Amino acid sequence: MSSCALGFRLEVVSSTQDLLEACAVRALAYGHHMPELAAQLAQPDELDFAAGTTVFICRDKETGLVTGTMRIQSSTCGPLLMERSLNLPDWVACDTRAEVTRLAVRVGADPLTRLSLWKTSYQFCMANGLRWMAVGARNEALIRNYRRLGFVDVFANDQLMPLAHTGGLPHRILAFDNQAALRHWRETGHPLYPFFIETEHAELAASFTLQADALALGLLGTRPIPALA
Repeated sequence: MSSCALGFRLEVVSSTQDLLEACAVRALAYGHHMPELAAQLAQPDELDFAAGTTVFICRDKETGLVTGTMRIQSSTCGPLLMERSLNLPDWVACDTRAEVTRLAVRVGADPLTRLSLWKTSYQFCMANGLRWMAVGARNEALIRNYRRLGFVDVFANDQLMPLAHTGGLPHRILAFDNQAALRHWRETGHPLYPFFIETEHAELAASFTLQADALALGLLGTRPIPALA
């Protein structure tokens, strides 16, 4: 296996300051397209503190600036956030699963930041025994990128599902089989196989964090997930 150094380091959010820095990136990234949500995204929400949630940040080695972030919620502590708005089919709902939300990258960040966050989500799910990774997406370019990774549509006929936690905006729901990914990428000669599997990135070591260790950091698991209408 080869190794490659990155210009940033992945960290698990472990303090209020870390979380506020993650929120600042969220507000910048999502607020560009949805200005009305910028102020809301600049502050943590209840899910950030819930048991079963892990928030990651990418911090630039040279400047210390947080340039990317992502949140993963697992089903080990209850239903996923999207499951408050829809019923996932049994092939997902009856297995271990995680939902990736608030994936955001600062404009001008290292071009490998987003790809590294995707690699992180895969490695985290594998380390924690989570078979399925679910996402909700609205942007067609983003949906195509997820499909290139191996995500499949959860609902037939490209059905859009409104998600309450986004104000009812319709989303395409996609799922990724973490357990089958290695074989699928290898057999199909996927162009990202070398980056995801054959290259070691020491800066992404935090992606193997176990949920119990994340909870032990003391920031998470202190508030319940809110009931959504």
